[in-house]
Amino acid sequence: MTEKSNSIERRGSDSTDNSETCVTKEQREGGVAAWMTVVGAVLVYYASVGFVSSFGFFNNYYSNEFLRNTPTSTIAFIGTLQIALVNSLAAVAGSLCDFYGIRWLYTGAGAGISVGLLVLSFAQPGRFWQVFLVQGLLIGFSSAFAAQPALTVVGQHFRKQRAVAMGLVNAGSSVGGIAFPLMFERLLPVLGFPWMLRVAAIKVAIMFAVAIAISTGTPIDKTRKLKLGSLVDFQGLLDIRYAVLCIGGFFGQLGQWIPSYYIKMYTNAAYPGNNVSEYFLPGGLLGDRIGRLNLLWPMVMFMACLCFFVWLLIDSLAVTVLFACLYGFGIGNLTGLIAPAVGQITPDEKLGARLGAFYSIVAVASLVGTPIGSALITNDKIREGYRWQIVFSGTALTLASLFILGSRFLHDKDLRKKW
Repeated sequence: MTEKSNSIERRGSDSTDNSETCVTKEQREGGVAAWMTVVGAVLVYYASVGFVSSFGFFNNYYSNEFLRNTPTSTIAFIGTLQIALVNSLAAVAGSLCDFYGIRWLYTGAGAGISVGLLVLSFAQPGRFWQVFLVQGLLIGFSSAFAAQPALTVVGQHFRKQRAVAMGLVNAGSSVGGIAFPLMFERLLPVLGFPWMLRVAAIKVAIMFAVAIAISTGTPIDKTRKLKLGSLVDFQGLLDIRYAVLCIGGFFGQLGQWIPSYYIKMYTNAAYPGNNVSEYFLPGGLLGDRIGRLNLLWPMVMFMACLCFFVWLLIDSLAVTVLFACLYGFGIGNLTGLIAPAVGQITPDEKLGARLGAFYSIVAVASLVGTPIGSALITNDKIREGYRWQIVFSGTALTLASLFILGSRFLHDKDLRKKW
């Protein structure tokens, strides 16, 4: 989830419900209310995107214990559905925040995630459909209406310092993606799976309650109307630069989450008895969100090379740890740089709609990429069984890099120029 920080940088930002504290234009560059809103957004990102990012823990637990008779490729759909919902609903969620404010969105999203965790705690072992509906659909849907609004409301408070503020918010997902799995690793043996989830539900509810109490937005513009055309605009595909970049983003999503979801399972299979696999967490793989096409395509190629020449070829636990660290640096750039790259070739008045179309396209890849990679595992108990999954991930990332490079050349063939 985390790909939306730049989708609202030029979005209209004059909305909230009447109960929210108004933010005047003079207050827009900070102040106590603005920075308290940033703190609230960090808490929301921690509790929503951070939890979604922690699916690597659940993927391993479900495969080995809770859903052991369910194919790993099927289990993967739970996590990928969450990511796909966050991507595909970004435009809708952000626009609702612009038009109606943050308070009710935070309330609904927090309630949805908390209730989802409570309901999940009563799921029966071996019942895949129960887990899929609750964790994949309910929690994924609720997270979508927390993540983008958290960034949108921060964007309403800042102009010059917007990148700094949003960087802090995005850090919340990184911390949450690390903290949730570590908490689960400690609580599972002591409390069991049901009570582990109930503790998480209480934690999420508290964080959302604090966020609601300290967050403010801008006044609503009652003259504006919410239209479908303002959410998604596929006419951007007529621009070859935009179309090629969409293809690159699609292949990037197709392969990028496989290492994040399966590095823990791979490490346990390749190096039985190790005590470091619990720290291979996708949430900790998020990086800085600065840069554009000149950095994006080589970074994605770097990720592909890591898959082919490090993860695939070198049999060493220490090297696997190094791979996870380096890949994390790369995935942060891919998830964070793709949106501003789209923004470079999009008119201001169509930015939100074009980004909505872009994320709708890549959402398909985020839904099917990891299950395809999972289906390519020939034996999840040995290192060699992951070979074709690694090849698939590396190939998808290679194609992503080449298409992004193609989009760069369509901008300007002189690579020395800043794009």
